[in-house]
Amino acid sequence: MMRQRSVSLVLFSLILFFLQYCTRTSGQSPAAAPAMPPPTTPVKAPPNAPSQAPSAQVATSPGPVDVGKILQKAGHFTVFVRLMQATTENAELNKELNTTNNGITIFAPSDNAFSSLKSGFLNALSDEDKTELVKFHVLPALVSSSQFQTVSNPVRTQAGTGPRVTLNVTTTGNFVNISTGLTNTSISGTVYTDSQLAIYQIDKVLFPVDIFTPKPPAPAPAPDLGKPGKAAPGAESPTAPKDISGALTPLILIHNNALTLAVSCMVAAIFS
Repeated sequence: MMRQRSVSLVLFSLILFFLQYCTRTSGQSPAAAPAMPPPTTPVKAPPNAPSQAPSAQVATSPGPVDVGKILQKAGHFTVFVRLMQATTENAELNKELNTTNNGITIFAPSDNAFSSLKSGFLNALSDEDKTELVKFHVLPALVSSSQFQTVSNPVRTQAGTGPRVTLNVTTTGNFVNISTGLTNTSISGTVYTDSQLAIYQIDKVLFPVDIFTPKPPAPAPAPDLGKPGKAAPGAESPTAPKDISGALTPLILIHNNALTLAVSCMVAAIFS
């Protein structure tokens, strides 16, 4: 009896274990296949972000230089560009830059510099004075920002040389001061640089003494000693002796007639 109970207990345990195993295996999902990575597509590199524009334009490709277009692109130089075009200095500078190896430096007054002048100031200038005013802002040599410390004063401009077109440049550290005797200003920024051309912004118009102060009177012409002047009527020449032969002729005739008469009277008295 006891033996049958033990066998029944063992069989019951086996059946219970089998049922638990079947339940566990049936509840599990079949093993999932290993996930395949999604297909990859080539990724394009993002475009380069535009670099921040420098304070000065720098020429990177060869081509004809146009000073007017450079200043127009920089902005706030409208009045100076019009003045250069009206005097044809713009074309002259472009021709020199594109046909020679000569360097040029330009001090470009901003529109604010011209707006501080009296209304109608430029229109009151003659064409000759306008041309000289533009040339006074141009140096016939390339001067980099570091070379201002070594320039010799007075600095020569395209307006010429002399005390009435004097321009002096002095430096204190990075500060560049420009003086003309009538104007005192400084360089406030670099507009453009390349191997031949440098343009610097200034905030005042440079006034040469030659235009804006009275000119000394011209010396009187020296008398021309090579040509004798026309003598005034009745005036005696200080060098030629006076011709008195005409006045002496009647006196000689009277003297001769008197002598002849006296001799005749003496002869008549002797023979009477």
